[in-house]
Amino acid sequence: MGIFNLIKSLLAILIFFSGFSLSYADNFKFVEATIDDIHQAISAGDMTCHEIVSGYLDRIKTYDQQLGLNAITVVNQKALEKADLIDMKIIKGEKLGPLYCAPILVKDNYDTHDLPTTGGSIALLNNYPPDDAFMVRKLREADAIVIAKTNMAEWAFSPRQTKSSSFGTTANAYDLTRVPAGSSGGTASGTAASFGVAGIGTDTGNSIRGPSSHLALFGIRSTIGLTSRDGVIPLAWDRDVTGPMTRTVKDGVLVFNVVTGYDSNDPMTELGKGKRKADYTAFLKKNGLKGKRIGVLRSLVFTVDADPEIIALFMKAVDDLKAAGAVIVDPFEISNLAEHREAPNFCRRFRYDMYKYLKSLGVKAPIKDVMEVLETGQYSPYIKGGLENFGSGPLDVHPSNETPPCLEYPNHPGRNAFKADVIKSMDKYDVDVVIYPSWTNPPAKLERADEDYKGDNSQIIAPATGLPAATVPMGFSHGNLPAGLQILAKPFHEDVIFEVAYAYEQATKHRKPPSLFPELKNNDK
Repeated sequence: MGIFNLIKSLLAILIFFSGFSLSYADNFKFVEATIDDIHQAISAGDMTCHEIVSGYLDRIKTYDQQLGLNAITVVNQKALEKADLIDMKIIKGEKLGPLYCAPILVKDNYDTHDLPTTGGSIALLNNYPPDDAFMVRKLREADAIVIAKTNMAEWAFSPRQTKSSSFGTTANAYDLTRVPAGSSGGTASGTAASFGVAGIGTDTGNSIRGPSSHLALFGIRSTIGLTSRDGVIPLAWDRDVTGPMTRTVKDGVLVFNVVTGYDSNDPMTELGKGKRKADYTAFLKKNGLKGKRIGVLRSLVFTVDADPEIIALFMKAVDDLKAAGAVIVDPFEISNLAEHREAPNFCRRFRYDMYKYLKSLGVKAPIKDVMEVLETGQYSPYIKGGLENFGSGPLDVHPSNETPPCLEYPNHPGRNAFKADVIKSMDKYDVDVVIYPSWTNPPAKLERADEDYKGDNSQIIAPATGLPAATVPMGFSHGNLPAGLQILAKPFHEDVIFEVAYAYEQATKHRKPPSLFPELKNNDK
């Protein structure tokens, strides 16, 4: 490391423990920094981990509440202590985890033993879980740093907006008058504004891919069973998926490598045993589109209320994919898609799943039954209907044991039929992936989040079928409003999604940072 860098690292630690703030180097750019950028700066001796984390904390303090973004719910007061431990490991030459010193933004429905986990509800405002969620634990074991928790739609009910009774409303980092979508809007806006190097969210129907699309991020909903949901506040357990939301495909893959895998505490991960690839970074190939057969699902493109500018971006994306070597199959159709969309494939199991989650908190659980909030009034008015709808089932009866039963995935006949038709159609047309716009409409105005909610394609195929899907930036409509290209694949073909998404990203370079959150100067801190 060199004597100069050794002295610098020791000085950083000494200054921290003396109670002073260390000014980070001016030559490191926090805006749009990648995990590789952080590692290279530390390896070169240009930055300590303490300086890296300090820089992101300064960005949160300077911008989040001051500008009214409201992406962050709580900052980890021990983040700098963790950074100092990593600096000490570097000084001692100890082995570092693959995500060392990567500041991660964590959605407020992931259990964190040291930070409150509210699920967007004021009823859980003082909920400190006894341990970390599986995915949070994996991140910490990889020497990543949980720098802050992020706001979410209350109980993850809304794909439209990110509004909670615990922490208020989150805006879109590209336009503070617009929504970031829901429910992982805090992670999306915080990551887009470079408040951390990456974030994690959850997706029951839309909530990773929808906000990622509205914030020019890469976000992936993996095949059900490939990632654990242990320690995550549920919405519908047999549809919930956890995953990364990042500014680059590579960072998404680096996080995915760490958090994916079997978990004995999540029986759904039995489905993914032996299915994950050893190293997904092997599929980050700039020429990854050569020979790929890509189906254009026109029924999710040319819809009645689709915005012309977004459709123009999508058609340009098709041209760009073709120019990069892909074989475009257009049109591509899924057998019986209309019938599957109307089928009763959703089990209302929120109350039961919450009952199980609340039991996991032990005697300190703030409530025993999520429906208690209706009696106490501890909820935002906009979710009353959602509570009554999602929470309409019995408290302690599994959906499969109700009368009539609602069978759990992967045993649900309607969902299996839908998945089978998608796979058969992909085989018929011999396509590797299927594409369509993640949204066919731009982000709605905050005050019209419900009225102008339209064009949400993320809800339609992946959640019911359990298939993997990701969104990647495909440009901007109406000047500065992000739009996303969605990529759907066969079960456990995340490697193909990464290959296609990365090659498309590298060929187009659509992502650009939101202008409201520029690099800080020393006199700004």
